[in-house]
Amino acid sequence: MKVRIGQAASEEEASAIAAALAEHVGDSVEVYAGDDDELVASHEVTDSGDDAPAETDDLGPTEREEKIREEIADIEAGGPKKYRDRLEEQGKLFVRDRLDLWFGDEDDADGTSGETGSGAAGGIHFEDGKFANFDAWHPDGTDGSEDDGDRLPGDGLLTGAAEFEGRDLHFMANDFTVKAGSMAEKGVEKFLRMQQRALKSGRPVLYLMDSSGARIDQQRGFFANREGIGKYYYNHSMLSGRVPQICVLYGPCIAGAAYTPVFSDFTVMVEGVSAMAIASPRMVKMVTGEDIDMQDLGGAKVHAEHSGSADLVARDEEHARELVAQLVTYLPDSADDDPPRSEPKPPKLSPQGIDSVIPESPNKGYDMEDLIDRVVDSGSYFPLQRDYGEEIITAFARIDGRPVGIVANQPAHRAGAIFPDAAEKAAGFIWTCDAYNIPLLYLCDTPGFMAGSQVEKDAILEKGKKFIYATSSATVPKQTVVARKAYGAGIYAMGGPAYDPESTIALPSGEIAVMGPEAAINAVYRRKIDEIDDEAERERFVEEKREEYRHDIDAHRMASEVVIDDIVPPSELRDELAARFAFYEGVEKELPDKKHGTIL
Repeated sequence: MKVRIGQAASEEEASAIAAALAEHVGDSVEVYAGDDDELVASHEVTDSGDDAPAETDDLGPTEREEKIREEIADIEAGGPKKYRDRLEEQGKLFVRDRLDLWFGDEDDADGTSGETGSGAAGGIHFEDGKFANFDAWHPDGTDGSEDDGDRLPGDGLLTGAAEFEGRDLHFMANDFTVKAGSMAEKGVEKFLRMQQRALKSGRPVLYLMDSSGARIDQQRGFFANREGIGKYYYNHSMLSGRVPQICVLYGPCIAGAAYTPVFSDFTVMVEGVSAMAIASPRMVKMVTGEDIDMQDLGGAKVHAEHSGSADLVARDEEHARELVAQLVTYLPDSADDDPPRSEPKPPKLSPQGIDSVIPESPNKGYDMEDLIDRVVDSGSYFPLQRDYGEEIITAFARIDGRPVGIVANQPAHRAGAIFPDAAEKAAGFIWTCDAYNIPLLYLCDTPGFMAGSQVEKDAILEKGKKFIYATSSATVPKQTVVARKAYGAGIYAMGGPAYDPESTIALPSGEIAVMGPEAAINAVYRRKIDEIDDEAERERFVEEKREEYRHDIDAHRMASEVVIDDIVPPSELRDELAARFAFYEGVEKELPDKKHGTIL
């Protein structure tokens, strides 16, 4: 390194400058005076070797630094000890043990990082707002006693960024030892900041919820404010379809807290522990007189089987993590990205058996999962909302390593007819897949939408409309397979030829019709049938018309008229789909130029 100094500098000054600069920059220095080219002084840096010990000094942590470390340890100890002691009997982890489970090193993934779990989890990049509300509960002169019921460390909410299964994401977690995980002014501000940062970063958000709702006795400053708790749901709406939002419930989430799970893209509940409801059992009794416990009001079974608000149900905290770890393998970081690819695997069962799985009779039931197991990569089948609207399967899977979203009729339940709950379930799943660039595979075997007074009361037309709308507006690659029957508007909802799929293919057992043979014959020939007195002759007539009708709706007729693209030998279905998804993975589709549709 060469430097120039003033002409009037002495040789001694030049030497001092050379030595000081060399030590500072770690390189040899040559000093020249004024414009002269004659070297005045220099200093060489001696290489002492890679193994030389670093220069040390006697400086260490000051009393000020030690104090801040003590304060952090106190914050990380959570709320009053008596509340932490109750967690085990409630079947829950302390929040920092929970973070260790989710983000810690493998050795720490059992949630046993110490008495209070205050050891930093290896996968947490940083935590924001740790000192939130610090002055309110731990001012100078107090000792932050364990028995202090007013302890509010972090204001009961933890937020930050972490690495989960190799993916960077934002997280929030309620501390149930602080006022039952309730939400108040500073915690709300932390929550909002985390959401707003996720919008900027384009990274997923993980909500680890365990909250009794708003802190009613401290509602000023956060409930109705422009930047208050109501903004949670505005931000949820802005994040929706931008980045995946995944919520895991670890306790009763009541009132405002219950909206975060239902606003999220995916909700996981834990058996016997999780619950969510618009009001607590006590409030329900006060308002309606109904006496009900928390699990019957809004437990995992209620939301998995009846409301459809739970996508997955875990046995315990560890299982919840396992489910989410599998879920994220199908999801991109944001709507700008493609879903991650995996190494292809052969299917669990041989594709050679596909045709044997499907009965000859269109009215005989079978399990669609037997067909799916012969098409998708082994171990990749991941169903969602399994116990809700069971006549339709919604699941992630992979075909030749590519993630796909499967929408499949399930003849093993209610003959695969589409009921209102199944239509709503399918619409939401299609909408989510389209948001995150996950191609769609429709496996169609349905007699159509269910008829009857009860389904009309349950809004079959409204919910069926949403199903058809979601299929219509999805711009990801779509492949439709007519496995057996595709009757009525069922073929519309299931991505039929009119709905811009990249392909509509059929198996030899496929049929497409306005209605099934029995209903059609009854509609067209009812009077003629009634006029035939001889029973044997009447049966012959009906069978003749049935066969004529089935010939008319057979897949061969549809292929002959180029209504469908091909009839595929069943044992080749997996290879056919793999080739088509590979070919169309970059397809571009456009929707009409409009602000948005009006059908949700």
